[in-house]
Amino acid sequence: MTQSPLPVATPTPLLDRHEALGARVIEFAGWQMPVSYAGIIEEHRAVRQAAGLFDLSHMGELVVEGPEAGAGLAAALVSDPPSLAVGRAQYSMICATDGGILDDLIVYRVAPERFMVVANAGNARVVSDTLAERLAGKAAVLDDRSLATGLVAIQGPRSVAILQPLTDVDLGSIRYYGIADGTVAGIPASIARTGYTGEDGFELFVDVHRTGDAWDAVLEAGRPAGLVPVGLGARDTLRLEAGMPLYGNELDRSTNPYEAGLGRVVKLDKQGDFAGRAALEKVAREGPGRRLAGLVVRGRGIARHGYPVLDADGRTGEVTSGTMSPTLGDAIAMAYVAPDQVEPGTMLDVEIREARVPAEVVSLPFYRRPA
Repeated sequence: MTQSPLPVATPTPLLDRHEALGARVIEFAGWQMPVSYAGIIEEHRAVRQAAGLFDLSHMGELVVEGPEAGAGLAAALVSDPPSLAVGRAQYSMICATDGGILDDLIVYRVAPERFMVVANAGNARVVSDTLAERLAGKAAVLDDRSLATGLVAIQGPRSVAILQPLTDVDLGSIRYYGIADGTVAGIPASIARTGYTGEDGFELFVDVHRTGDAWDAVLEAGRPAGLVPVGLGARDTLRLEAGMPLYGNELDRSTNPYEAGLGRVVKLDKQGDFAGRAALEKVAREGPGRRLAGLVVRGRGIARHGYPVLDADGRTGEVTSGTMSPTLGDAIAMAYVAPDQVEPGTMLDVEIREARVPAEVVSLPFYRRPA
C-alpha cells in the first residue's frame, strides 16, 4: 500500500534570507519559518533593549470591502468594526455559535468601506471560509490576500529611530493600533503600529514580491542600532512576558473570550445580532467556569504547556504556556484555573516531573515596557 506524501510546508518569501543568516528553520502552521538565529535569549533581549526584525509573512490577510463591509464584519465578529475610524484598528475574535474561539484577529479600517482582517497562519483558511459564509448576502466582497501579502515587523524601543529615516510617513502621527499608507525604502507599504512583543513597534504590509527588499532595507538600517533578526522562539517568550494569548495554547475552539480574560473584546451593546451572541451573553451573565491566570513558579522547575495545576484538593487547572523569563529571571506561566483562584497572591502548585512545585498567582502581564 502506497502512503500519501506528507503536505509540503510553504516557504516564507524570506526563506533564502533566513538560511543565509544561519537560522534554524522549522515547519510551523504549514510554513517553513525561522525559529532562531543567534539564540532565543539573545534575540529576546535585543527586542527589549534595542530592536528585532520579524518575518510574519505566514499570517493571513483578508480584505473585506463594500457598502456593507462594516455591518457584515459586525455580524461575523464579536467586536464592532464599524465603530473604527479610518486608520484605526481593534483586537477582535471570530467565535462559533457556542462562543468558542475560532481565531483571534486584528481588524484594520483602511478606508471608509474597506477593512483588513489579519488572522493567525494556522487558522487563516478557517477564518476566510467562515467570513465568506457570514458575509453571504451582504454588499461586501471578501478578498483573501494572504499569499499576495508580505509582512515584516520591527519591534523594540529603537523602532522609531530605525524606521523613520526609511519612510515618508511621520511615525509619531500613528497611534498604537493605528495604520497609515506610505513607503518604506521606496516600497509601497501599509505601516501599522501593532505587534506581539509588549514593545513599541510597527508591522509593514507589502506586496509579497517586495518583502525581501523591505527586510533587507530595515535590517541594514537597524544593525548599527542593535537590531537583530528574531525567530519564532523569542517571539513566543516575548509575547508570554507581555501576557498575550497564543491560539492553540490560551485560546482554542473550547475556550470563550471571558475565560481568557478578554470579555472586553465582546461588544454586547452593539447593534444587531452576531455569531455567538446568545452563548456569550450567558457567560457574561453567569460568569466563566474557569479563568486564565498568570503564575510565577516559586520553586525549582519550569511549568510547561499541559502541566497540571493543583490546589489542596487536587487538580484545579492546566498550564497553557510557560518559560523561563529572560527579562525577569523567573519561571512564568499562564494557566486556566478555577474562577476563585485568580486573585494575585493565591498560592497553587504545578506538577513538574511528578513533584508539586509552588507557584504564585500574579497579575498579567508579567512585563510592561517602561513609560
